[in-house]
Amino acid sequence: MSQPVARRMYDLTEPICLVNFFSEEPNEEMAALGFTSYWDGYFAGRSAPLGQAPAEVVHAAFYNFADGEVARHLPKVWATTTPEAAHAARERGCVAALRRILGPLASGADVARAADLLAAAATSAPTEGRVMYAALRALPLPTDPVARLWHAANMLREHRGDGHIAALVTEQVGGLEAHVLSALDAGIFPAESFGRIHHLPRRVLAELMAGLRARGLVDAEGRFTPAGRAVKDRIEARTDDLAQAPYDGLGKARLAELVALLEPVAARLRETGSQ
Repeated sequence: MSQPVARRMYDLTEPICLVNFFSEEPNEEMAALGFTSYWDGYFAGRSAPLGQAPAEVVHAAFYNFADGEVARHLPKVWATTTPEAAHAARERGCVAALRRILGPLASGADVARAADLLAAAATSAPTEGRVMYAALRALPLPTDPVARLWHAANMLREHRGDGHIAALVTEQVGGLEAHVLSALDAGIFPAESFGRIHHLPRRVLAELMAGLRARGLVDAEGRFTPAGRAVKDRIEARTDDLAQAPYDGLGKARLAELVALLEPVAARLRETGSQ
């Protein structure tokens, strides 16, 4: 079976987005705003397109943080900077990281063309039910090609994320439960050691795993049951389906061109781990 278009595009665009989490330049830009904590910068930068939304709203939009985690950072971060400045800093850091990693490739005509095609895809999908995607769509497209490439990839990441949340809700899988399923899918065992949840109190982790066992999604050891594997597979397939819309308008020729242009970009970023 051939790989879904949306999955192939995710594989090509995700390395572009990951510089925000793995490279130093975005952290440095956030530190220049006055943040001393990575997570303060994370919540300020990612939630910035929503404006000064309450922690409850950001918690709902992000979906996969434990109760109270968002509220430790919001609205506190807005005493340090503004949403506009936070988004600009995030963009500057990511663009600087991409330019460093990609080297001469960043200033070439191929990246500029890829940015235009990716932006065309990223601005073509319906926004209904896509909170994070719609928030980014409301921002102006950068004129710099590398910045436009990053912004378009970021829009597509949040578009996919919004759809992924819809798939999780349909399967009645909560945000923390989703981390467990993703950890097991990636071969991380025990799932409680996964970086996104390992810091949670043992009581919370024990209740999390007990709930998944009660639903028959993991076994006594904490590994996938056949039912759990089927749920995870359905979520991923549905996520791919819901992420397809941005690419439908490109047509086969432009989509094939975009894939060819992004392949060397993604390959270079994977070589460095997007850092």
